[in-house]
Amino acid sequence: MAFRLAPTSASEGFRLEAHDSVGSTNALALDHARAGDPGKLWVVSKKQESGRGRRGRVWATPEGNLAATLLVITKAELRLAATLGFVAGLALADALDAVVPKGRIAIGLDGASEGKNRFELKWPNDVLASGAKLAGILLESAILEGGRFAVAVGIGVNVVAYPEDLPYPATSLRALGAACDAETLFLALSDAWRENARLWDEGRGLAAVRRRWLARAAGLGGEVAVRIDGNVVRGVFETIDEDCRFVIRDDEGSVLTIAAGDVHFGAVASARA
Repeated sequence: MAFRLAPTSASEGFRLEAHDSVGSTNALALDHARAGDPGKLWVVSKKQESGRGRRGRVWATPEGNLAATLLVITKAELRLAATLGFVAGLALADALDAVVPKGRIAIGLDGASEGKNRFELKWPNDVLASGAKLAGILLESAILEGGRFAVAVGIGVNVVAYPEDLPYPATSLRALGAACDAETLFLALSDAWRENARLWDEGRGLAAVRRRWLARAAGLGGEVAVRIDGNVVRGVFETIDEDCRFVIRDDEGSVLTIAAGDVHFGAVASARA
């Protein structure tokens, strides 16, 4: 099966550039933007040779996993454009719900059945299944003429394989018993993006995106540790604010608002953060 766009996505002017292997889908998308591409372009591959994660970390995409980047050209303020990562998380979670049969994935951070989401969103940019990292999202941007920004919304999903040398749990759809390939998942993702991007509405619908994201949030109300520039702060994950920043309450009752950091939950927070 080849990569293809959902008919609903193609009808709204989205385009697709598919590769067997690339260096980085994000880098390629930004190259297209600098060359004048108008956006609404998906760049996808089942293998990525030099993918990146947050803070310059390596993101491995072996053959069979999904590397997908959507090029968005926007005049929205950069602070609003940065919230496209939350749109991406929602779109991917919706797509996974659509293609993975119910009963295949345990629910909640600890796999407990009382949870309500098979796929949870971990601030700021991960999708979890049974508490393990299934996917990561990376936004990269470039300034264009006319006050516009090019935003590469990169989405990497562990479809058939996952890295095992990480300081946190990771998993893949195959490891979870879900028989879904990268092409099928992308088809659903291209459709789900359209709905969630419409909700975002160039940032005007961010409040609605925030509400949807919180309904899928991993660790909400639980103990967390956040590593910020080598320092660790601990507390209870209370919410994300109107700008989608992470909000915790520490042991002394003070509320801390965090714009960037690495979040760890529960026992992982105590042991590794």
